This record gives sequence, C-alpha cells and structure tokens, in this order.
Amino acid sequence: MKLKSLKSFHLVRPRLGQVLMPLAAIALGSGGSLVWANSGAGDAATAQHVPSEADQAVTALLKQRLPRTQVSRVNCQVVDGVCEVTAGSQLFYVDKTARYLLIGRVYDMQTRQDLTAVRLLEVNPDLLVGGAAGSKQEAQEVETPRRGVSTPAASGAPRMMSLAALPEAGGIVWGASSGPTVTVFSDFRCGYCRALSGVLESMNVRVIERPISVLGSRDLANQVFCARDRRNAVKAAYAGAPITDTRTCDTSPLDANEAFARQQGLAGTPVIVRSDGAVIEGFRPREVLEQWLKGAKS
Repeated sequence: MKLKSLKSFHLVRPRLGQVLMPLAAIALGSGGSLVWANSGAGDAATAQHVPSEADQAVTALLKQRLPRTQVSRVNCQVVDGVCEVTAGSQLFYVDKTARYLLIGRVYDMQTRQDLTAVRLLEVNPDLLVGGAAGSKQEAQEVETPRRGVSTPAASGAPRMMSLAALPEAGGIVWGASSGPTVTVFSDFRCGYCRALSGVLESMNVRVIERPISVLGSRDLANQVFCARDRRNAVKAAYAGAPITDTRTCDTSPLDANEAFARQQGLAGTPVIVRSDGAVIEGFRPREVLEQWLKGAKS
C-alpha cells in the first residue's frame, strides 16, 4: 500500500454548516441527517472497547455539537491528541476538545499501516472503503488483499516457493495429521482466508497456517499463537470470537513469517503453498484444490 501524505487531512471547526458538507459526502443515509446504518461487526467491535474518561467526555461534547449523528464509539487511545469516532459504518476524527473535526486517513509510518482502513474494515467488513478513507483506487488497495485477490506486488511472487528458510515454530498446525500438507499464509481478518479455512477443514489435509499481518491483525495473531489450544484459537479468530485461553509467549516466529512474506512480495492473502513448493495466490474452491494437490511432486 502506498504511503499517502498526511496533507490529505482537512481541519475544520464543527460549526453546523461546515460539518454537514464534508460529512454528507460520506454518509450512507439520505437527506440532511447524519445518521449511518449500523452493522453487526461494528456492534461487536464497540462491545469490546471500554470507554475511558476522555472517551466519555468527547462523546458528551459530540452529542451537543453533532446531535443528529449517532456516535457508536469514541476512542482517544489510538493516536495521541486525536480521538477516533465511529458513527455506524463511518469513521472520522476530532481533537480532545471536540472542537476540531478531521476527515481523512491516519497512517502509522513506523509499522506502515493504514489505521483508518483497518478500523473501517473491522466496523463493516463488506464496506468498500471510500469517502473519508480516500479514493476508489486507494480503497481497492486495502480491499484487494482482504478479499484474497492477487495484488500487483503479490502477482510478482514466484509460482514455486521454498519454505526451507522458515522456522518450524512459526506454523500453527491443524487439520488431518495423515493427509497431504499445505502451508497457508493468512490474515485472520481476511474474509477469503476464513472461507479457505472452512474448505481445508472439510478436506483430508494437514494445514500449517502461518499468519502474516496484512490488515493490522498482528495482535490477534499473537493471541492465537500463544493460545493453549491453537486449533480452537484459529477457529475463534476467524469467527470473530474472543480467544480466552491465550497467554504471554515468544512471538518471534511470527516475525519470521512477516519477514519471509515481505521478501517474497506477498502483499495479499491467502497464499497457499504445496509440499513441493507450488504456489496458489488467493482463494480456490474445494474441487480446484483437490486437483491441485494431486499434482504434487514427491
């Protein structure tokens, strides 16, 4: 994903006439009302967030200044000095006095992650990120890896890939112990990874899952990796359920997965690697995978 300049932000005072114009462009409702449709994913994400005193103070101020906007969550812990505001399936930012409203993207330049896009996909996984998140082209750059389609970077990856350099510890093993082995580079927030996981579970295959953080899911991958029952943790992660048996552990093997993926140019998930090194990028149905596995060279 290309790193965009923070100059894309627009700083405005929240007088009613000034706020309605930019927000109306991203609203999913009709007329002049700033009411967004809520999604189930947004409700789940909101339930996991415990509001701080600062969050509650900003929420109260927003009720006064934007009374027609149904604010579902305020989080002032994402970026210092800025509060992330979720309104249904949309996202914007305010300062801690709720005087200034910002519309645009927040990038973490250290981790090279688009925090706005990741949060929007959490709120509404089926939303094509646009409006406040940027252009349609930028939206596709975020959405494409999530949907399991090869991105320009991923399409340059080799069709044969040696996994010899990867430490065994970085793989989460599940499935049939006696079946053919496939290695899957996945992201627990990727919808097509979730679909592929269900297909592989129905097949007689041994899966070595190697999580990589394409959509800002490293914290979730750490929880799965450190869980006492990793197989159940994988299922819980894809189902969006809490992982209750995790603990602190050494997650450096996941760093090796990330480094390998960068070296190989894997910008999208899932990526499936056969035992002989043959590669498939993106989701495939069961019948295709069964035929593909039969072609493995011993």
